[in-house]
Amino acid sequence: MNSAIQKGESDLQNYPFIDELIMSRRTKRGFLDTPVNIETVKEILSAAKYAPSSSNTQPWRCYVVTGAARERVTTAAVDAFRAGPELLAPEYAFFPDKMHEPYASRFTTFRSLLGDAQGVHRSDKVGRMRDVERQFLFFDAPVGLIFTMDRRLEWASFICYGCFIQNIMLAAKGRGLDTCPQQIWSLQAPVLRAELGIPQDEMVIAGMSLGYADNSMAENNMSLHKVQVEEFTSFIDA
Repeated sequence: MNSAIQKGESDLQNYPFIDELIMSRRTKRGFLDTPVNIETVKEILSAAKYAPSSSNTQPWRCYVVTGAARERVTTAAVDAFRAGPELLAPEYAFFPDKMHEPYASRFTTFRSLLGDAQGVHRSDKVGRMRDVERQFLFFDAPVGLIFTMDRRLEWASFICYGCFIQNIMLAAKGRGLDTCPQQIWSLQAPVLRAELGIPQDEMVIAGMSLGYADNSMAENNMSLHKVQVEEFTSFIDA
């Protein structure tokens, strides 16, 4: 296990500040109802826009939903999910049809850990549906973000987009806020187009929950294994 993760967040002060942010950031799946100032959201996005992008193309487009707009979007999304989960199709493939190793084992291990933390067994279809539905409520976070990209761009722009989303999560963490990046919102493209006026030429990439995490929840305190650097890196000196 990554030594910094294994030691715990209390030891992170031994690292540079940016390392602390990176290693202490966690995906949170439950939030308090504490409001988030919209000016703080603007500050986060203003910092995130400095993400690198190919030839400065800056492919990101962001919709911030709060208040009545957030309630309207979440209500419509939950209704669509309940009406027929099998009818919801993503704008792009999330995973291969058949996951191969080592990714299949990592995926299965994570889903098992999450199910245990939520108290939902893999055979509990009702419980699993309920927990998927919570994603479409932004896990009760007061701020929801929806990310889109001009669909005429190529897949390489996803690399740029990943940098932008990571910047948002780190800028939020630096301000004491937490996040949950959610590709599942791509399943709700028709709802989002109807509720937010997103044009057809914009692909729904993902969403994000933003707020103050409820760390009393077990799923917000999971310890995830991270592979060692030597397992994913080849050092070549000749």
